[in-house]
Amino acid sequence: MKKLLVFSDSHGNVANMADTVRLEQPDGILHLGDLVRDAQRLGEQFPQIPLLFVPGNCDGRRSDLPQERVFTQEGCRIMMAHGHQYHVKMGRSAAESAARQAGANILLFGHTHEPVCEFERGLWIVNPGSAGSLAAATYAVICLEEDGAVCYISRI
Repeated sequence: MKKLLVFSDSHGNVANMADTVRLEQPDGILHLGDLVRDAQRLGEQFPQIPLLFVPGNCDGRRSDLPQERVFTQEGCRIMMAHGHQYHVKMGRSAAESAARQAGANILLFGHTHEPVCEFERGLWIVNPGSAGSLAAATYAVICLEEDGAVCYISRI
């Protein structure tokens, strides 16, 4: 089994994420933007853990970074995006459609600061919420196994 931690919208709070990494001992870390520099600082603290990230709307126009990533891990296809480009604050149907078109098993997005973890018609739809929140910081965990994935939300 592989365990991935998913963070989004850390907004300068690297300490929350670092504490979570120490607690969870993941095999990989995914950061969905806002702020990319937080993901980079987290990566410096844990260089032994693979880290992927995408920029968010608060990261400026980062033409040097892909706005979304689609990759396969342990046989599971994962699409990660911040979500602003799919207007997820107005609904997640555009993001879901893009994930299904990409053949994804898991859609990861942030931007709304509202945690979501649902399995609908063969697609995990996961928003880890905000890792930077002072009142209710959250993150997501993805457990990848040979026969599929299990996802859940946890509080920091």
